[in-house]
Parts: sequence; C-alpha cells; structure tokens
Amino acid sequence: MKKYLIFCISALFLISFATFSQVWSPIKTQNGLVQGTFENGQQVFRGIPFAQPPVGQLRWKAPQPAINWEGIKATTNFAPAPYQGGNPPSGKSEDCLYLNVWSPAKSPKEKLPVIVWIYGGGFAFGSTAEGVYSGEKLAEKGVVYVSIAYRVGQLGFLAHPELSAETPQKTSGNYGLLDMIAGLQWVKSNIAAFGGDPSKVTIFGESAGGIAVSMLCASPLAKGLFHGAISQSGGSFGPARVTTYPGENQKLLADAEQSGLEYMKKAGTSSLAELRKIDIEKLPQGFGMPGGWPIIDGYVIPNDQYTLYEQGKYNHTPILVGYNSDEGLSFSPPKTPKDYTDGVQKRYGKFADELIKAYPVNETTVPKTARDLARDAAFGWHTWAWANLQSNTSKSKVYYYYFDQHPDFPENSPQYGQGTPHGHDVGFVFGHTSPQSKLATATDANISDAMVSYWTNFAKYGDPNGAGLPLWQQYTKTNHAVMHFSQSSKMGTVPSEKSLEVLDEYYKWRRTFEGKKWAK
Repeated sequence: MKKYLIFCISALFLISFATFSQVWSPIKTQNGLVQGTFENGQQVFRGIPFAQPPVGQLRWKAPQPAINWEGIKATTNFAPAPYQGGNPPSGKSEDCLYLNVWSPAKSPKEKLPVIVWIYGGGFAFGSTAEGVYSGEKLAEKGVVYVSIAYRVGQLGFLAHPELSAETPQKTSGNYGLLDMIAGLQWVKSNIAAFGGDPSKVTIFGESAGGIAVSMLCASPLAKGLFHGAISQSGGSFGPARVTTYPGENQKLLADAEQSGLEYMKKAGTSSLAELRKIDIEKLPQGFGMPGGWPIIDGYVIPNDQYTLYEQGKYNHTPILVGYNSDEGLSFSPPKTPKDYTDGVQKRYGKFADELIKAYPVNETTVPKTARDLARDAAFGWHTWAWANLQSNTSKSKVYYYYFDQHPDFPENSPQYGQGTPHGHDVGFVFGHTSPQSKLATATDANISDAMVSYWTNFAKYGDPNGAGLPLWQQYTKTNHAVMHFSQSSKMGTVPSEKSLEVLDEYYKWRRTFEGKKWAK
C-alpha cells in the first residue's frame, strides 16, 4: 500500500511538472517581458498593456505608446474594463488600454492566423473579461485569439472645439477607434512572438464592435493592420444626422463639437483643463449624454462611409457580415400599433407610409414584420448595403449570413412569433452556448460548431469553407447568396429584400439636399 501511495504521489508530481513545464519562457514584447499561463493546452496572457493609461492630461487624447517596464510582467489577470456605468467582471478604470492573447501555438516560432475581437456595448460599455468572450474554443481551431479594450462613452468619443484645437489634424472624438487602431498596431509589432502571423490578421466584432469593424474598414489609419473583417450585427452606412437614430447615429465634427460644449455645461465646467481634472466618479457619462458615439471627423473616418465605399476608398479585404432575425425585439419595441406608426412618421417623414406598407403592423399588435424595420434600419440595411457596395467596387470576397436560431414557440406562448434577439449569436461564435438558456434548442451545439469553424476558416483563408461544412456561397452582384443559420446551416436569399429596397430609397433621399435639410 505504501509503495502504491508513493507511486501515485510521484505520478501526480510528474504530471504536474509536465503541465507546468508547458508554460513558455517569458515573451519579449516591444515594451518588456510578459509571462502568461498554460491553460487547456494553450498559452494565455491577460492584461498586456498596449498603450499608456489615458488619464490626467491624456484624457481625451489619442493613445500614446506604452511605457517600457523592467523585469517580467505577470499577465495572469484581466485588466479593468474602461470606465462605464455598471460593474464589469474585472472592475473598471480609466487605466484600461490592455489586451489579451490565447495562443495554441506549440512554440513562439509558429505563424498561426490571428483573429482580433472588438466587443460591443453601444460604445457605452463593454469588457474583454466577459466569460462569453473567452477565446479557447476559437484557439482550438488553430488561430491566435486576441481581445482588445477601448475607451467607451464620453471618455471614448467626446468632441469639443478645445480638443480639436489641440491636435495637428484639428479634429477630436473617436478616441475609442484610435484605441482599437493602437491595439492592432501592437498586434502587428508583437504577435509573432506569441506564435501569430502579423500578415494574416482578421478583426471581428458584434453590435458596436461590428459597427467599429466597418469603421476600421473605412479608415485610412487602419490600412494594412488587418486582412479580413467579420461584422456581426454591425455596419455604419447611414448618413450623418444632428438628431440621431439607430442606423443614423453619426454626427459631423462641427455638430459633435457643439454637443461637446453642451456636455461641458452638464459637467459644470467652463474649460477643458477643468474638465480633465474632474474626478472620474463625478464626470457625466452614459446613454442620453452628448458625445458618446463615433463621428465623421475627417481624420479617423474621412467621410460618409457609404460615399467612401461608392468611390472604392476603403481597406479592401474579404468580409463576412450578417445579423440576427429579430434584432428589433431588443431595442424597446413599440407597444401598440399607434406607437409604431407615430414613431415611423417622426423618423422617416415622407417615406413613412411606404415603409409602413413594407413593414406592416397589425390592428392590435406590433408583430415581427413591423419590428423588422428597427432591425433593418439599425443592422440589416447596413449589412445589405455593405455587401452590395463591396461586391460592386472590389475584388475582395463577400460572405453574408442571417442568424435565426431559436425554438419554435407555441401559439399560446408569449414568445410566439419571435425570432432571434440581438446578441444571441455571440455565444455560438465563441463556442459557449448554454443548454439552460430560454432560447436553447437541440441543434445549438451543431450550429455553434459550424460557426466556430466558419469564422476560424475565414481567418485562415479569407473564405469560411472547409471540410465537413455545407458550402457557403459567395455574395456577388448577380448572386445574393446568404447563409441561414436556423436549426441547420443552409444557403438562402436575403430576408425582406423588397422591404430593404424601400428603406434604401429613404437612405438615398437622406443624402440629397432635400433630405439633409429635412433631417435638420
């Protein structure tokens, strides 16, 4: 018995030592050495700084290069999320510009494709530490996974005349986008030391993260930093508007600067110097406050994205884009038919009647057909317009999807007639579906496995197809092919395309002199 006990202890020691020995030696980055952990066969690094803390005089400035450090930095825990409302898993702080790496490489000398996650949250909140964003399932497929943080809310996007005057470009705002670009620059300079290939980087994000992906695709500052782009419920192709709505969220610099002046008054200050000194806890922030969304600043975003794409002035990479079937369910849907028609009249003016015909409402309820207008105005039209614009102006491939994975709710259920709400796709893409979810179905695991493979294949090859997967046809000018994820993976057509064409006429009109004048 004693010999058996000694044998077991020795075996456990050898196993523990073998496991421990799999941890790489400290990795040399451009700023210093980092030490990660070995988890489930992967090297994991959490909380690597990619820029200086944007605090004090760096509040509302472009991210500055990280400061070099001595010794070995332990990167075992997530850094705090950007300061925001609520309580993200790792806490929150202005000192927030950190990234994380999951590498399945057997040695730092490998050159694996890289996939970089940009979180959503309405540009007002978000954290890389959310459990659903854990990257091990993607990394298992042979890609290096990176998640980067960026400033959100007014700390990330406030424009102001004094801020513009500080810069050589005479612009302000879009600091959150500049954070993403700084993170991608770090990836380009450092990811080879983690077994990644800096010449094969794909960016992907959902909601605000997907919108940011489209903005990075249009930004000359991001040129050459990525080689493929995936947008889930994203895109930003609507025209600028002073009074913003979902899908028409952006302001021009001059209008955003006026919002910044309004914000300064709400903060009770009269100068930028005072505003920078305000304690973070006392700084007005959140939805409803001015200055919390990316703008057309003439620098990071040079112009209306639709116009840039029409002119072919964007970063030509393959794209994979799509959205969920019932996005409108998640954004305060109108409770009565009158609420719906009043809202449509207010937002769409002369196009309201045509849009109500295209997206009809019942006499007593607001069904999915009506909610689809909110879905398409915020996400569906942008995805469709993006796919069409790129198909017309680029040789880079386009892949389009529609996510409609949900139970078939019985007629006596309150959920009858509902589709897939906003954000439900994220767990599928990361391989983190939950059998306990109210939306769980027997085919969730199969759909998730397919999506993980499609997404990582796209990162590897610029094409989602691979062995054992249904063929995903390319979206082209003559073949509007869409992959439908709905209990299985199968090709189909663009949902509500005739309705999208009506909405497209509205967006075209909005770019005319008459439409611009009306929107003011």
